[in-house]
Amino acid sequence: VIRCRAAVAWAPGKPLSVEEVEVAPPKAGEVRIKLVATGICRTDEHLLQGCFPNAEFPVIPGHEGAGIVESIGEGVTSMKPGDKVMPLCIPQCGECSFCQNPESNFCQKSHISEPQNLLPDKSSRFSCKGKQIHHFLWVSTFAEYTVVPEYAVAKIDAAAPLDKVCLFGCGFSTGYGAAINTAKVKPGSTCAVFGLGGVGLSVVMGCKAAGASRIIAVDINKDKFAKAKELGATDCINPRDLKKPIQEVLTEMTGQGVDYSFEAIGREDTMIAALASCNMSTGVCVMIGVLDSGSKISIDPMLLLTGRTWKGTSLGGWKTRECIPKLVSGYLEKKFNSDLLITHTLPFAKVNEGFELLRAGK
Repeated sequence: VIRCRAAVAWAPGKPLSVEEVEVAPPKAGEVRIKLVATGICRTDEHLLQGCFPNAEFPVIPGHEGAGIVESIGEGVTSMKPGDKVMPLCIPQCGECSFCQNPESNFCQKSHISEPQNLLPDKSSRFSCKGKQIHHFLWVSTFAEYTVVPEYAVAKIDAAAPLDKVCLFGCGFSTGYGAAINTAKVKPGSTCAVFGLGGVGLSVVMGCKAAGASRIIAVDINKDKFAKAKELGATDCINPRDLKKPIQEVLTEMTGQGVDYSFEAIGREDTMIAALASCNMSTGVCVMIGVLDSGSKISIDPMLLLTGRTWKGTSLGGWKTRECIPKLVSGYLEKKFNSDLLITHTLPFAKVNEGFELLRAGK
């Protein structure tokens, strides 16, 4: 058993508490990882506010991490102690019908199919003050050590800087893949991106890489615009400066509406606006943002009857164990510069300050 620090969420709506926890050794088919770096993602904020479906407290959040294998359980063959790895919030078991479908990247062992609050044998590897602590999406990267099933871990290039590629565990991969894989943005097309956080900016990068001729970035925080332009946005719009609804403005700017729109915020009104802003015949709208658990959206069916496509994406459509290592290699080959997404680097003890910066849009 390893004793180390972890940021524990004891109850919804409370700040994280950095505690000494005990991390049990890996059982058969499991890997214990020494985490080196983790990103903070809005999904962790949903969890802390009690808005994430089927989660259980107390829990160690975090799902955007990178680290080094410390030890392996019986039967683990794809990695060994010392390997650089990323734990994956969407596993790739390789056996379920989704994993075997070349067009799917979701796995039936993912949280939406069956909760990942405990490891597959329905027990936890974390305890604190004599209490069992739940895992989050199996990965729980807000801990110095974590235990994850082998099929939810990707071995990555030994040259990868872990403090930079940890973003590939969710934010960068989700946004970039939403454009490349889910929307399949075509060269010369027009795109609108709603929300310029880490995911939205990664969508901008994906649209640019796919050859889009016009990328319109939409956010109520104008401080995001300079970075959006640096990453490839051609236009930046603040809906608060407009006299008309954003979908009408985007339609006027492009003639018929954009070819592709992306919602990377997680609000009902912006999801409907994103759908309405893509062209009515062949427009594709990709939903990336996560609404609070139990939310419902009502839309005018005419938005879809004329031919628009409305899609969701989960981790950008990448088959995680196969594709995340390839994205890391692409980063090392300088195919994209995801480092521009990193605004702050904080010591682990200041994890709550990280969330304050997230909430402030900084």
